[in-house]
Amino acid sequence: MRYPASEKLEIIRLVEESHLSARRTLAKRGIPRTTFYRWYARPQESAV
Repeated sequence: MRYPASEKLEIIRLVEESHLSARRTLAKRGIPRTTFYRWYARPQESAV
């Protein structure tokens, strides 16, 4: 499943602000950690 940039940013914020670990937060959303960290490391093209 492909996520739009806006949804990726929302998920990144959700993980950063969650009181749960990143692993648990992502598991609840059904998003693989490798996918999340790829998004997190890649500069957002929409922000440029």
